[in-house]
Amino acid sequence: MVDVHHDGQVNRAGGEPDVPLRAQRRFNMAQAFLQRRGAQQPNHLGLYVDREHPPRRRHLPGHAARQVARARADVGHDHSGPEVERLEQQVGKKYGFESILGESAIITEAISLAKKVAPTNATVLLLGETGTGKEVFAQAIHNGSKRAGNPFMALNCSAFGKELLESEIFGHKAGAFTGATKDKKGLIEEASTGTLFLDEIGEMHIDLQSKLLRVLETNEFIKVGDTKSTKVNVRVIAATNRNLENDVKEGKFREDLFYRINVFTITLPALRERKKDIPMLAAHFLTLFSQKTNSQINSMSSEFIERLQQHDWKGNIRELKNIMERAVILATGPQLSVDSLPIELQLINYKPQNLSAFDLASVEKLHIQRVLNHTKGNKTETAKLLNIGLTTLYRKIEEYGLT
Repeated sequence: MVDVHHDGQVNRAGGEPDVPLRAQRRFNMAQAFLQRRGAQQPNHLGLYVDREHPPRRRHLPGHAARQVARARADVGHDHSGPEVERLEQQVGKKYGFESILGESAIITEAISLAKKVAPTNATVLLLGETGTGKEVFAQAIHNGSKRAGNPFMALNCSAFGKELLESEIFGHKAGAFTGATKDKKGLIEEASTGTLFLDEIGEMHIDLQSKLLRVLETNEFIKVGDTKSTKVNVRVIAATNRNLENDVKEGKFREDLFYRINVFTITLPALRERKKDIPMLAAHFLTLFSQKTNSQINSMSSEFIERLQQHDWKGNIRELKNIMERAVILATGPQLSVDSLPIELQLINYKPQNLSAFDLASVEKLHIQRVLNHTKGNKTETAKLLNIGLTTLYRKIEEYGLT
C-alpha cells in the first residue's frame, strides 16, 4: 500500500514519512499550538495562557518549543530554513524575557538575575505576592535554558490535598489506592529533561517535602505504590508568597528543603513598588483587549492613568489586567475615561470628609445602571463586571429602584 500526500510526497506502507514532510508536520503542530495560545486571553505580563484561573496541572510552552526542536533535528540544523527560525522566534517572544514588561529599576534587576540563572541547572526560588508574575518568570527561565525544547510542567501545590498532590507529583502504580486502575506518570517524570514549576510550594504537606528533597538530592523518586525508584533529570523552579523562613521556625516547612530550594532566590516586586511601569502595562493591555473585542479604543485619558497610579494594587498585575479588560468592555468612545473604572478607583481622589453618603450612593447607582445597560440587563454578567456577588447586585437593584 502506498499513501500519496496532498503535496505529492509518497509514504510506503509501514514506513516513516519523508523527512521534509515529517518536519513540516512538526512546524504545523508548533504553529497550531501558538495560534491557539494567541486566541486565548493574555495573562498579566502579556503571555498567553488559559482565560480562567490557571489550571492546577498543565503542560506549557515546552510543547511548541519541542516540536520546533524536533523539526530542526528532522531536516538538519544547517538546512532547517526560515520556518524553523520564525517559529523559534515566536516561542521565544511569547514565553521568553521579551514578554516581561517594565522599565523600573526594581523589575529590570529581577529580570537581570533571572537571565543569569536561566542557562544553569540551579534550582530557583521565586518570591512575591500573588499576581506579581512568578509563573511568567519561571516560563522565561525555562525558555532561556538548554532545556527550552523540553517539557515545562506547572503545578499549583495549594490546589490539592496531600494524597492527590503526592499522586500528581510522583505518580502511582495501578492498585496503589482505590480508583488507581492503571499506572500514572507524575509531573516529575513527565517533566524529565525539562523543568517542573511548583507554585505555592509553601502549601505542600510536610510529609511530601521529604520526597521532594530526595528528588533534588538524588534525582530519584518512588511512585505511590511502587517499590523501586525511578531516575529523572529535571530542573525545579519553586515559588511562594509565604515567608518560608518563618514557616521553618514554626515547623511548617522542612529546613533542609528550604536550603535546598533556596539556591538562587529572586524576589518579584509588587506593582505598587513599580508604579512607573503602570502606564506601559496599561497601554499593553489596552492594545490587547481592544484587538480582542474589535474595539476602536486607542488611548487613555490623563485622569484615567492618574487613578491607576494612585491605586494600591493589592492584586498586583493580575488586578490591573482585570481592570483594563473591564474598562475596554465598558468604554463608550475611542479613549478610556475614569467612568469605565470601578467605583473605588473613580472615588480615589475624594476626601472622606467631603463625601456624603448621598454622593456615594448616587455614583454607585449610576455606575450599576450603566453596567446593566451595557450587558442589556444580564445580571450575571453585570455582577461579574462589577466584581460583586449576584445576591448583592439584586439587593442594590431593589435598593436603587433600577431596571
